[in-house]
Order: sequence, then C-alpha cells, then structure tokens
Amino acid sequence: MGEIEGTYRVLQTPGSRLGVQKNSGVSTLEPGQNLSTAMALSPAKTHERDLQIKIKMLDNTVEVLDIESKYYGQALLTEVYKHLNLIESDYFGIEFQNIQSYWIWLEPMKPVIKQVRRPKTTMLRLAVKFFPPDPGQLQEEYTRYLFALQIKRDLAEERLTCSDNTAALLVSHLLQSEIGDFDESEDREHLKINRYLPNQERIQGKILEFHRKHVGQTPAESDFQVLEIARKLEMYGIRFHLASDREGTKINLAVSHMGVLVFQGNTKINTFNWSKVRKLSFKRKRFLIKLHPEVCGPYQDTLEFLLGSRDECKNFWKICVEYHTFFRLFDQPKPKAKAVFFTRGSSFRYSGRTQKQLVDYIKDSGMKKTPYERRHSRVRVSTHASNPDVPKQSVAFPEGLRTPGSPASATVPFHSVHSSAAPTILPIFAESSPSSLDPRAPYSRIPDKNATVPAEETGRKLVQQPGSPMFQSFQGLPVDHSQLSSLVLKSPLGLNPAFPVNLNAAGQGSSPLLSPVLSDAGGARIEEDDETKRKRYPTDKAYFIAKEILATERTYLKDLEVITVWFRSAVIKENAMPEGLMTLLFSNIDPIYEFHRGFLKEIEQRLSLWEGKTNAHVKGDYQRIGDVMLRNMRTLKEFTSYLQKHDEVLTELEKATKRLKKLEMVYKEFELQKVCYLPLNTFLLKPIQRLMHYKLILGRLCKHYTVEHRDFADCRNALKEVTEMTSQLQHSLIRLENFQKLTELQHDLLGIDNLTAPGREFIREGCLYKLTKKGLQQRMFFLFSDMLLYTSKGVTGTNQFKIHGHLPLHGMLVEESENEWAVPHCFTIYSAQKTIVVAASTRLEMGKWMEDLNMAIEMAKKSTEKSDMLLDNSVCNRSNRSSDEVSLEQESEDDIHSSRSSLDRQSHHRANTTMHVCWYRNTSVSMADHSVAVENQLSGYLLRKFKNSNGWQKLWVVFTNFCLFFYKTHQDDYPLASLPLLGYVVSSPVEADGIQKDYVFKLQFKSHVYFFRAESKYTFERWMEVIKRATSSPARSSLLLPKDEKDQHTD
Repeated sequence: MGEIEGTYRVLQTPGSRLGVQKNSGVSTLEPGQNLSTAMALSPAKTHERDLQIKIKMLDNTVEVLDIESKYYGQALLTEVYKHLNLIESDYFGIEFQNIQSYWIWLEPMKPVIKQVRRPKTTMLRLAVKFFPPDPGQLQEEYTRYLFALQIKRDLAEERLTCSDNTAALLVSHLLQSEIGDFDESEDREHLKINRYLPNQERIQGKILEFHRKHVGQTPAESDFQVLEIARKLEMYGIRFHLASDREGTKINLAVSHMGVLVFQGNTKINTFNWSKVRKLSFKRKRFLIKLHPEVCGPYQDTLEFLLGSRDECKNFWKICVEYHTFFRLFDQPKPKAKAVFFTRGSSFRYSGRTQKQLVDYIKDSGMKKTPYERRHSRVRVSTHASNPDVPKQSVAFPEGLRTPGSPASATVPFHSVHSSAAPTILPIFAESSPSSLDPRAPYSRIPDKNATVPAEETGRKLVQQPGSPMFQSFQGLPVDHSQLSSLVLKSPLGLNPAFPVNLNAAGQGSSPLLSPVLSDAGGARIEEDDETKRKRYPTDKAYFIAKEILATERTYLKDLEVITVWFRSAVIKENAMPEGLMTLLFSNIDPIYEFHRGFLKEIEQRLSLWEGKTNAHVKGDYQRIGDVMLRNMRTLKEFTSYLQKHDEVLTELEKATKRLKKLEMVYKEFELQKVCYLPLNTFLLKPIQRLMHYKLILGRLCKHYTVEHRDFADCRNALKEVTEMTSQLQHSLIRLENFQKLTELQHDLLGIDNLTAPGREFIREGCLYKLTKKGLQQRMFFLFSDMLLYTSKGVTGTNQFKIHGHLPLHGMLVEESENEWAVPHCFTIYSAQKTIVVAASTRLEMGKWMEDLNMAIEMAKKSTEKSDMLLDNSVCNRSNRSSDEVSLEQESEDDIHSSRSSLDRQSHHRANTTMHVCWYRNTSVSMADHSVAVENQLSGYLLRKFKNSNGWQKLWVVFTNFCLFFYKTHQDDYPLASLPLLGYVVSSPVEADGIQKDYVFKLQFKSHVYFFRAESKYTFERWMEVIKRATSSPARSSLLLPKDEKDQHTD
C-alpha cells in the first residue's frame, strides 16, 4: 500500500473556546526564526522586477503587482495586505487555479514561481480563507465589509446555496450596502447591470420587497446583517472537495472551524469534530482520519476517503491542517528542527497567527480604534461626478507584516486600477460593473496626527486619564465644538461602530442569550498562590462595603463616559444635534461627571491607605470611609438642580430624535456600538439611581457599625444628606424610569406611534402563548395602563417585534379558563374588540399576568375617554374591527412560519434587553421588577469557571438590568459579552459539582452551568442577594408578603 506521505497529529485541546489554554503545533520555521525574518533571509539575487502578477480583489477589480521572480508567497501576501491596509489579514489568503482547474491556496513559505506555473496568464484572487463561526469575532468593520464581499462572491458562484427567501434577503442587504435606500427604478436598473444570483430575475420582486424595509440602514449594519444571515446557513464557508467512500459512494469533503465535514450532494451527513480526531494523513490519493478509541471503540478507528488525485488529496490535507491550527491552537506553532540526513512525508505546517493570537493582537495593539468613515461601496451613476475623490486609508500595518510609509511608497508597486486625475476611468482588468469605485472606497481611515502620543501603548485611551487635555476642555461649560471635533479625531476617540461579540460556540442552534462569553481571550488564570495574596488584605466587613463603593463608582463613571465622551463625539462629528439641545444635555451632565471623577480618586486613595499599600505606619487612621462619604455627599447636594433637569433632558432628546432624521440615525448607529451596552437613554438615569445606591450602601455601613464606632457618626450624617436628596428626586425617578421604558419600547416595536403619550404607564412585558387555529403560538405581550399589545418576532433586519393586536383595557374582563380549554395555565381575555385565549409557561406566571391585568383594568375604569383617545392616536390601525382581526391573525401565522427558519435566530444588536430575554426564556418582567432591579446593581472582580473546565478565570463583572456583563478589567470600555439572568437559578454548589473552594455560587439555566467565586463572605452574600432578586421575579402582591408566605407562591 505504500508509506504514509503526509501526517498531521491533531494535538488535543480542552475545547474550541477562545482563550482556553491550548497546546502548540509544529512549524517548519527554524528555531529562533519568525515569519518576517524568514522572509528577509529568502534568496534575492536580483532586484529586477521580472514578473507581473494579476490579483483580483474581493470587489472584482484587478490589481497588477510587479514582483521579483524569487518572491516568496508571504512577501506577496504582505504587499497585498499592506496595499489594502488590512489589519485582520490572517483570515484571508490568495487562491489560484492550478493546471487541473481546482482552487488551491498560495503557500507563504514557498516561492511564488514554484506554485504558480504560468504567472503571466494566471489570475490570482484575494479570498476569505478562514470563516469564523460568528462575525462578532471580527474586530474591524473593514474586515466585515470584505467578508460581506466574499459572501456576495459565493452567492454569484453558487457556492452558498440557500432558499429563495434567504437569497433575496441577502441580496437586499447587499443592495442597501452598495447603493443606499430603496428606489425602485434605480434598484431595477442596478439589478439589470449587476448579477448577484444566477436566477436573479425570478426572485427580483422579493429582493425589492426586502430592500424596501431597510430604509435608514447604514452600510455597516447591512454588512453585519449579511454575515449574520450567512453564518447560519449550512454552506457558510464550505468549499467542496470531490471524493468517494470505501463503498464507492460519491461524496463531498469539506473543512470548517469545528472539524472535517462529509456531504452527500448539499446535505451534511457527518461531522468529525476536532476533539474526536487523533490524526490526519494522506497516502497517495487516500485521505485518512484516525479517530480516538473512545469515539469509535476498538473497531474501525481509521476512516478512508478516496479523492481524484494525489495533488487533490494533499491539497485538502493541507487545508485541514491549517484550519485546525488556526481555530484550535492557542499559540503560533513552534519551530520544528529539520532532519539532518533524510525526511519522510510532507513537513507542511501552518505558519501564520492563530485566531487567538490575532484577536489578542487587535485587542492589545488598539488597531481597531483607528477612526474611519464608512460609505456606500457603490454609488448611483448620477452621483459619480460629485464624488470623484476617494480618500485612501493610512494606518500602520500589523507587526511582522508592516513596512514604513504609505501604500504609495511601498517597495513593490501596484498598477492601481484607479487614477486620481481621471477617477471615472474603468480599470483595465475590471470585471465589475461601470459603477465600481476604489476597492477601499467604503473606508476612509483618518490618520492619527498626534504622533507624539504613543498610540494605545499605555493600554488606556487618552480620554480616560484624569486631567487629560480632553477632559480639561470639558471642565468649563462653554465648549468650542469645532476645536473639540478636531481633538476627537486626533485622539483614539474616533468611533468604531461595532457589534456585540457573541462568542458562543457554533452549532448550538440556540439563542445567544443562553450562554455568556465563551472565554475572555488572554484572561488571567488564578493559581493557588493568589489565595495567600488575598489573605493579606483587611477582612473587616466595613472594608468590603467600602470596596463595593469603589467598584460600583468605577462602573458608574464608565457609564457617564458613554454620554460625556462617546455620545458627545458622535454627535459633534456628524453635527447632528442642535446647539440648544447640546447645551441642555452636556451642561447638566458634565459637572456631575467632573465631580464623580474627583470622588473616585478620593475613594481609591482611601482604599489604598486602608489596605496598607502606602503610609503603613498611619494605616489605622484611614480604616474608615464615612468621612469621605460625608464630605462628598454634602458637595453632591449642590448638583441637585442639575439632576432635576434630567426629566427635561430626556423629553427634549426624544422629541429631537423624532424631529431630526440625522440625529435619529446617529442615535441608532451609536446604540449599535459595543460601548453602548444598554439603551442609550438608560445612561441618563444613572445619576439619580446612583443616589439610591449611596443610600443603601450607607445604610448597610450604619447597620454594621456600633454607635460607639468612630466612623458611625460620619456614615449616619452622610446617610441623612443623601436621604434628603433622594426624597426630593424619588417621584422624578419613577416618572423618568417609566418614560425611559416607553421610549425604549417605542424604538423596538414596529407598528405603533406616540407610545410615550402623557399619562400612559408601563406595567408588564413578557411571553405568553396565544391560542389560534393552528394551536398555541408564541407572542410577546405588553401591558400598559390603558391597553394591552401583543406582538410577534419576525424576520427583520433589526429583530424588532411587530405589533399584531391591541386591546383597550376599558371594559376588559380576565378569567381563568384551564378547565374550558384543557390547556395548563390558561386564561381568557374578553375585550370590546375581541376575545383571546392565552397560556403562561407556569402557574406563577399566569398569576402575575392576571393580577396585573386586573389591577390595570381597575385603573382604567377611573379614566373615561382618555384611554381610548391615547389608543387611537398610538396604534397604527387603518381597518375596521373585524377585518383587523382577520388580517392580524394571517400576519401572525406568516411570521410564525418565518420564525421557524434559520433566519429567526439572527442577533439583534441589543439581544440582552428584557424584551428579547423574556421571549427566549418564556417569562415576564413588570415595572415593579425594574424598580427593584435599580436597587440591585453591583460590580467587582469574580473568578469564573465553566462546568467542564479546570481553571478559574478572573473577570470584571457588572450586574445591571437583570444581566451580568463581563469585562477583562474594570478599565475596559465595553463588555466582552453578557449573560441575562432571567430564568437562571442561583444556588451554592453541591458535592457532585466537585467545587472545593469557599464563597462559590452556581448559576444554572437548563444545561448551562457557571460557577463564580467571590473574595470574601460579604462579597459572596451580596452577589447571591442581588442575583436572587433578579432571577426570581415575584408577583406584585408577594413583594409585600413575609418570607414564609412568599414560599407558598412558588411554582
């Protein structure tokens, strides 16, 4: 049978999560040699440029590159990446067709001339090589744009097969990205010129129908939606390699991030996960997969597939080696010493960066924070003359692939297909439409002119440093906006529209709400010696209460920065906010922010003294916090007038976003960014809510201290000061929280206007099952003081809920009807319009809904015509009652049919809002629960452990809005991921969990289990307390019941 020609032993790794420690593979680099030095030492006897290489970019434009005949593949790759200023370059590669006409990848460690046999006639092309399971793992918006172009290419080449509906939706997002908002005549003209699909004419009507719904969607949003839809398709990133099994059955082999895949036709019939594979090898044209004995048992541990030729077999084997290394290994493969006398078999190994290394590099270097402007990648023909100049990018290239100077000064010249003198001349080799522009046109990176500041080397942004020039300019209320705008561009504050990172393992097929961040890449693992380190600190309960003040103050200051820094720079950059509203907003929030910056520094200094890090000889005088709190609470009273204006600020901001389209777009685009991890107007409530937190924390300190304690008097006086402020603002906070919730729902619900009508109060939102002709169908219900809405979650670009029915509360009657319909937890709602039957997930949920409905009905009886007037002005209802009922049912059935498709699971940019959590978890949340949640906000470092992992990982955890947000450190600007807690059960670990540590609590939802470890008994009890109050949503009346009576209400 002959000897094995190539072998790759699949090194075992604990799992596929980013950040989990993995073993290293093997590289062909010499010991002590890296990729860049290897290229520098490559043979270069002549500097003559004797080869012209044509490379087709992802937008189908062709670049001509002059290279030397001895150029290695890596040098060519580097020049292409540098020409594009592509930072996340390791996801990409250059492919070409060999003599047998199948596509192979250009190898970095071989000369180009030895791979491309006929370079003068061969067309190389840039392509995506590694497809991550989640586009959220792509840090750069520019990278996502190139990925969207790859999806476009795959659709045109029929590699990405899907249903007509899905194909039409993908093309509609591509249209939105390329030509902007819907215009039927121009859409039809564009589709006539450009070919997105082979059967495009047949589904053109669907494409236009979907495109009509994307009005206002930015190119960045469209690119992300393309990737979100594509990644859920079975053929996403799949490249077939024709083969046959031992019985001679024709099959297709492919490789992905999860392992080796087997297809019959376009249907996947088997997956060999990397965790099951022991070794990959090939022998002539036979491809061999050796499995672990525990997977296959003692029989047939080696699977054999026959490919068309030895070259095809070796090519597929190489791709498998690269995919396994890129996605599964932690570090770049170590150099392999070369044999002295002879070698046997192929020594090919992947020689680039792994995904883990790439993510760490982008995160640590701050490359992704370079500002840029995103544009439509194609403009309409009529606008060509008005947009002749497309700025080039100018950003430093990653280490090892970077050379000084701009692309124009590169050592290897490109024959650019565009000329600044005649920008409308078509490229010589262009295969795209006449509307093609520069391949880098959608992105205009703004150079960092402040060259004297080491960009990102200190690990923090300029704006986050106390006393930085940016914030010094904010200390005086009059602000020169033009000056501030230029400062924003010079600093790393240029906004990078980003999307929530969803690092869930692919293939789970469940909601992204079901599990938090898979692993913080590069997060510190806590070893046993940290136990003794922690024991050196004070153990007094007052110290840990003071640490809670410090931790929550850090989070609060970061929340204020979302408005004072990030949102300010967004509206100034786009000149989107009227001067009057700018003054109203920032003149009220800036003084508060400046005060809390100073307050935080005082707390940090006091805790440092308390811990004995400095001035140890006078440490005893500083083991208290009351004096700091009293001094600052008295100062904070001077800011009460600012806090009282927040009602006006919220109202005016909402009015302006409705009135000004530009501001509305900036507002929506800002909420897409990772830094805005909550609805934007939520951050405006934080200053008043923070006073409530001070009151609760000071109350715990006073309860802990004895009257004789030296810190008791200061704490009690500070509590009096803050109580006086909260009593003045309590009613304002209730009103603001209601208004904030109504505006949040207004943005997320389709089919309703003026939800924030005066007098309307939000009561409860949650999931119920509505009885229809087809049985029970999931619906999202929203109860207000004057009406009940029910909605369905359909296939929309933003995953919004569409309203299908509204029932006025006036004259409504609610009755339990389990016996009548033989449906558990069922009740009937009778109204003047119609009668509906709904069922809750549990009896407790049914009780909550019936109690709140009856309470709201009683409230509605006290109002006469006001409720009907609000209802008529709010809900978009253009039909009579009977026809409305019929059409609503028909729409809802269509949406339910759509929701069963894979498209239903596409992530919304804020999929952790209570609305989406209730939908996925089959539960509900009331306004009373929201009010309780305001009191239960907590921050601090915790150690986290997964159910099947060994080590503990240190993370900064923020609990707010019923959700845990995970950060690497408290200094990070945005969370790595989030874990909504509604539906989770919190408890202490049992013996079977095998946890032998103190202060550990367990979170569980179905099969999802996480362990968290606190540093002290007090901290452990606080986390347990706040999480229990969030995960158990009591009925309104049970909030007032004693503990033993509450236990009787559990399900």
